[in-house]
Amino acid sequence: MKMSVAWPAGVILALVSLGCVVESPPPRPVVVAPAPAPPPPGPVIVPAPPQPEVVVETVPPLPAPRQEVVVVQPSPAHVWVGGHWAWRPATRAYVWVPGVWLVPPGPRRVWVAGHWARRPAGYVWVEGHWR
Repeated sequence: MKMSVAWPAGVILALVSLGCVVESPPPRPVVVAPAPAPPPPGPVIVPAPPQPEVVVETVPPLPAPRQEVVVVQPSPAHVWVGGHWAWRPATRAYVWVPGVWLVPPGPRRVWVAGHWARRPAGYVWVEGHWR
């Protein structure tokens, strides 16, 4: 029965100088782990289809504007979009949308506040957007 032992280099040199035969230990098995799986893809965001326009015959009167406290501008790139009343066709009522600092999506873009637009059958509410 043969035994393999990992000997320190100094001991191996001493044994070789005495005329002994030194066997090297068998190679250790190499374990190769499979490559890690790529991370799962992020969520796919599908934009909602445009809602059909809700036409009203007469524009409902706007409630009185609210006073807002404008906080410090987060950076020179931010633009203040003031609080405003926005029409919600589903409830057929105005809701208050508080003001917020936003970064425009590109240079020379301006915020267009929500407003009523005339159509042949009446008026529709156009949400605020960047132009």
